[in-house]
Amino acid sequence: MCKWGGTQGGARDRLSMTDITKLTEKQMALVDTLVAEGCSVKEAAGKAGYAEGESGRVSASRALRTPHVQSYMMQRVTESLGLNATVAAAKMLKLAHGAKSEYVQLEASKDILDRAGFKAVDKQMHLHAGEIKVSIDLT
Repeated sequence: MCKWGGTQGGARDRLSMTDITKLTEKQMALVDTLVAEGCSVKEAAGKAGYAEGESGRVSASRALRTPHVQSYMMQRVTESLGLNATVAAAKMLKLAHGAKSEYVQLEASKDILDRAGFKAVDKQMHLHAGEIKVSIDLT
């Protein structure tokens, strides 16, 4: 598993007791594997202890559709995104300061400013029209 993945608590601590008792170890392992590794449901099912092959994939897919498993997955995804946002921010700063290409530095800098609330004003074309009259004489 990735260094930020795993099952150290976190999202599990925020689940209600009812939801925790509904989750099986296989379901938690399935979700943890999907979130941490980004693999297919079939691969995650095999790693989580479900049956090999198509039957494991089907069982895992059914489990993923249950509300308590979906709730756990959303919490794990939110936790994962939150943890990795710092990595993404650091990468953006590194690109803004040290990219070889000035274009990359510019784009990274613009993105940082945009996310900080300093987005440049969008350029728009304004057309001003006066009164127009058209008369067609067909005689």
